[in-house]
Amino acid sequence: MVNYIFDGTFDGLMTVIYVSYYNRQIPNDILSENSYQRNFFGDDVYISTDIDKSNKVQDAIKNKISQEALKNIFYVYLSELESSYMLIYKYVRLGFKIGKKIDNYLQNDIVHNVIKLSQRVNHESHKMIELIRFKEIKKGLFYAKIHPDYNVLPLIVPHFAARFQDQYFIIHDEKRNLSAVYDKKAWIITDIPLENISKVKDTGDYEILWKMYHKSIAIKERKNMKLQMQHMPKKYWDMLTEKH
Repeated sequence: MVNYIFDGTFDGLMTVIYVSYYNRQIPNDILSENSYQRNFFGDDVYISTDIDKSNKVQDAIKNKISQEALKNIFYVYLSELESSYMLIYKYVRLGFKIGKKIDNYLQNDIVHNVIKLSQRVNHESHKMIELIRFKEIKKGLFYAKIHPDYNVLPLIVPHFAARFQDQYFIIHDEKRNLSAVYDKKAWIITDIPLENISKVKDTGDYEILWKMYHKSIAIKERKNMKLQMQHMPKKYWDMLTEKH
């Protein structure tokens, strides 16, 4: 029984799949080094991330299975569930056998769980895009905070980079202490601490305008708190300017 340990990155996980395939060795489990606890009843093997091997696996998934399958795998990875690593591994192995029609096999537990989890991550990414509110914390610099259940920051940044090409902005995932930083040319995701950035005094103009807009379109007679809670769960309210 062998357990593969990796650095927790997506490229690291793809490297694990490559090593397992070419060693013809099916792991008992796949664990990130952050959550790893030494197993005294089996062999623990640390797999170093290799970008070339990762790219080969991703190309194989696109060619032998589909681009959609690779997207599903990435979304499942972003769920950050420890069990998702073995789920992805089993899905890829099954995909290499079945091919492009794998996602039609919804009666298969592996396929069903991958599709279901991928949809959950995708749904939250769209929810974040709808709910994010930027405020100007310094002249020309806009800031927004989020705390999603899943690590959807890589999925939502391209949307805002395309929409606000002429603005500097930061989207800060407080839950993971990660920040997406855009400089009008490109964006990166970094874990460099943004010391008290959310407490920086802002001009207030953007926030005031948004509150005025929200108040002007609100129709008291049509207020439906139950429906509002369905579309804007209370756990996200601290992100919403109009709720402050």
